[in-house]
Amino acid sequence: MRLLSIQACRPGMRLAKKIYSEEGLVLLAENVELTGRLIAKLEECGVSFVYIADPRTADLVVPDMIGEETRHRALTEIRTNFRMLMDKSGHKSGGTYPYIAQPFRQVMNMVIDDITAQRDAMLLLMNMGAVDDYLVHHSLNVCVYSTLLGAASGYSRDELMTLGLGAMLHDIGKTQISPQLLKKEGSLTPAEYEEMKRHAERGYILLKDEPNIPLLAAHCAYQHHERLDGSGYPRGIKGEDIHEYAKWIGLVDSYDAMTTARVYRAPMLPHQAVEALYAGTGTLYDQRMLQLFRDKVAIYPLGITVRLQTGETGVVVDINSSCPHRPVVRILYNESGEELKAPYEIDLSKQLSMMIGSVNDGQTKPAAASVTI
Repeated sequence: MRLLSIQACRPGMRLAKKIYSEEGLVLLAENVELTGRLIAKLEECGVSFVYIADPRTADLVVPDMIGEETRHRALTEIRTNFRMLMDKSGHKSGGTYPYIAQPFRQVMNMVIDDITAQRDAMLLLMNMGAVDDYLVHHSLNVCVYSTLLGAASGYSRDELMTLGLGAMLHDIGKTQISPQLLKKEGSLTPAEYEEMKRHAERGYILLKDEPNIPLLAAHCAYQHHERLDGSGYPRGIKGEDIHEYAKWIGLVDSYDAMTTARVYRAPMLPHQAVEALYAGTGTLYDQRMLQLFRDKVAIYPLGITVRLQTGETGVVVDINSSCPHRPVVRILYNESGEELKAPYEIDLSKQLSMMIGSVNDGQTKPAAASVTI
């Protein structure tokens, strides 16, 4: 299989991985033949990348970070509970529903089981092959990424539970923002931006009195937009005043926002987003955390097309966990653009003089790096 941007897809290509609906159910199965209408519909629904069958990479298997059952259950619980909170007639003043903790704890146990079962698990993009429902999918993505990084940091299961709950619910305050403002396509006015920023405090208020949600998880919602140098919000706290969990969530919240397509901008690829994050080393984000993040993220996703500086073009077929920025590339075209009859592989971790020059044949454009809300 190969990973292609939706703009690079052509009628007649066949899917190699499932496309999921907003509810996490299978919308299109493997081997479905794409038509022009299907491609246009997927692009309209916010799908940025899909995996396409290719006999030259038929042996490539791209694992999922969490299982299909876990994904479906998590998306269902997030959507159901967030929608209830958006219903002004349904929420109570000063807290959430008394039963909100139980389903989310059950989901977190499933997420932790899935992640800890994978030895040397790498952080893979979760935005491919899912019809867009940004708030819901973003909440799950940030939860999974944060839990994986927590596991890599040696956190106990109880610590992963608290971190994961804080990550899954970090944007719950947005349920108290008007849908019109949340879905606005253009730039926000200063007043709208101030209103949007209030989601952090509102999330804390919703969660802090829920007896079965750790108070620390509520503080994760409160602090996930705070930054080391005090430039964040809502309180402008600095450095060690920001809890470590909130620092992790703030980091992966920015990463997922950068790598997700929005109506107003194209998504970044992982290597672009990591570069943008590193621009904030020591001022916005903790250097030690950024280093671990970089070591665990699959900078070049499996199946993506890359062009080496030598001019040869191929597909990433394996990730070196000890050196994720130097993957194994299966060369399909020579420097003249001619298809090779006998593709061969180059392990960039062993060929240190060879570098990746460009990604995905220029099908994606770098997006603005500023992500604050």
